[in-house]
Amino acid sequence: MLDDFFTRALVTGIGVAIVAGPLGCFIVWRRLAYFGDSLSHAALLGVAFGVLADIHLTLAVLVVCIGVSLFLLLLQRRSNISSDALLGIFSHGALALGLVALALTSWVRFDLMGLLFGDILAVTRTDILFTYVGGAIILGILILIWRPLFAATVNPELAEAEGMNPMRSNVIFTLLTASVIALSIKIIGAVLITALLIIPAATARRFAGTPESMAVIASLIGLLSVTGGLYGSLQWDTPSGPSIVVACVVLFAISQSPLGRLLSAERRKASSGTADERAPR
Repeated sequence: MLDDFFTRALVTGIGVAIVAGPLGCFIVWRRLAYFGDSLSHAALLGVAFGVLADIHLTLAVLVVCIGVSLFLLLLQRRSNISSDALLGIFSHGALALGLVALALTSWVRFDLMGLLFGDILAVTRTDILFTYVGGAIILGILILIWRPLFAATVNPELAEAEGMNPMRSNVIFTLLTASVIALSIKIIGAVLITALLIIPAATARRFAGTPESMAVIASLIGLLSVTGGLYGSLQWDTPSGPSIVVACVVLFAISQSPLGRLLSAERRKASSGTADERAPR
């Protein structure tokens, strides 16, 4: 079954979408889209590092993304430069440095468009293994830290007063985000990774009554986007990564349409959640 390239692409894409949904919710709640961009652009550095160190590219991207994310957290705490300026510097600087580093590895030929915009149709069985084992670990850790991380998202001071450790939760969340980006680079590319994290979560926000339901709906929307994007790519011979993002955007547009508002109203009538249970807006 996995001998077929399209089946491998579909299985891998679904695995990433399921993991990206819950993490994307926290990115949306915390308004960290630019942070995701910075890490995704740093993924190109990871590719160059993987070539130089002769290790699996997913592992190399993971190591570099984790290093960059921790360095960013350190700078945000100690620098007098605003966070958005730091993220802007890192986002564009990492992208440029990664492209230069790849150009210097002249003995290896790269599919630059594939790195930037994804080449999910080229995934291997090893990529599927990395995706599902890594994804299971990420989801497991996220479930363990869900309560303190959500509390830190809503009100860090109150979370700390209740004996939680918001800083530790934030660091773990940053590492999980870096891990998802490492898993996603082959699927949707360094430029478009953040879209798979943000757009399904933003779409799910309209239909969710609780944080947990928003996470589940975001995963389902990501799954539909991957499936629709891949079949659309196959039908119209379009690039797979951008096609997945286009499918995400179409679902988001539907959620903002009169039909989406009607479905949202029906969903909220059926929901028994209280105001305290609702996801942050």
